[in-house]
Amino acid sequence: MGNIIYRRKKDSKENNGSRSRRIGGRSQRKMAAEEELLHRQALSMALHQHQLSQRFDGSMSRRIGSNSSRRHTDPLANNEKKVVESLENIKFRRIVLIHGEGFGAWCWYKTIAQLEEVGLLPTAMDLTGSGIDLTDTNTVTTLAEYSKPLIQYLEALPEDEKVILVGHSSGGACLSYALENFPEKISKAIFLCATMVSNGQRPFDVFAEELGSAERFMQESEFLIYGNGKDEPPTGFMFEKQLMKGLYFNQSPTKDVALAMFTMRPTPLGPIMEKLSLSPEKYGSGRRFYIQTLDDRALSPDVQEKLVRENPPEGVYKIKGSDHCPFFSKHQSLHKILVEIVQIP
Repeated sequence: MGNIIYRRKKDSKENNGSRSRRIGGRSQRKMAAEEELLHRQALSMALHQHQLSQRFDGSMSRRIGSNSSRRHTDPLANNEKKVVESLENIKFRRIVLIHGEGFGAWCWYKTIAQLEEVGLLPTAMDLTGSGIDLTDTNTVTTLAEYSKPLIQYLEALPEDEKVILVGHSSGGACLSYALENFPEKISKAIFLCATMVSNGQRPFDVFAEELGSAERFMQESEFLIYGNGKDEPPTGFMFEKQLMKGLYFNQSPTKDVALAMFTMRPTPLGPIMEKLSLSPEKYGSGRRFYIQTLDDRALSPDVQEKLVRENPPEGVYKIKGSDHCPFFSKHQSLHKILVEIVQIP
């Protein structure tokens, strides 16, 4: 699957100036109406995803549009029956999807639909202060607080049940935290272009090559949020929209980018600045897998390669042409890899 190329028609000069102004006015009103509609759809989707996250199984059973039209069929259609049959004997079918910084459960809407179609049981959840969780981001100061919805989910699992965790971007730190504290409840942990840190590292350290040292970022970044006042340490951060588009969504469909622009929230700073304590006996005994995104501008392929080299997982997969959000830009490829990892004995 190649990259999606967007073309913009060159502006043409019209002699009829008044006609152009009338068309321009109508276009602006139309754009404003479409923007408002997208906003309402984003909020509705976020609410629906929050409702899904309160249950141990999903309810989205219909396919949400494939991004391919070759031969008038879904690219997975021919193999779907075989995939469903091969998954029938899989013991652990529950997959918990953990979003990254600024995102929420809403970002997994394509992935949820595809996983359910092959008989798996996906659950997406909002971390504390994310998505439509009402907690003030500025009050979330530790990784334990940030990961609380995931921890509560794992604590409520039956003794004989295990889940597969998928963590995106800084959500990888939540996976590491869960592996250290609940190794017996996690079948596999899949890091999706994520902060797969080593013992004693901070999640932020993974982004240091792009953002500079943590100390410098805390002192100089223009994206910091001071929830307790300028005289107090910063409590969160959020990138400006245009920068965010370039960092996260350089290959994502326009509609998904619009959804994200309306729905993303500030990221609490404390959790990503916290050093993780990871032991060989607990974290080290977990089955880890890493999915690299090869057109990623937020976490470069070189940095991702360094992560898997310094902290080797059981398996490494790569998605060509994917930006930092493969659940938008390459959701079919991501789905195929997730199903493949699920089937590994």
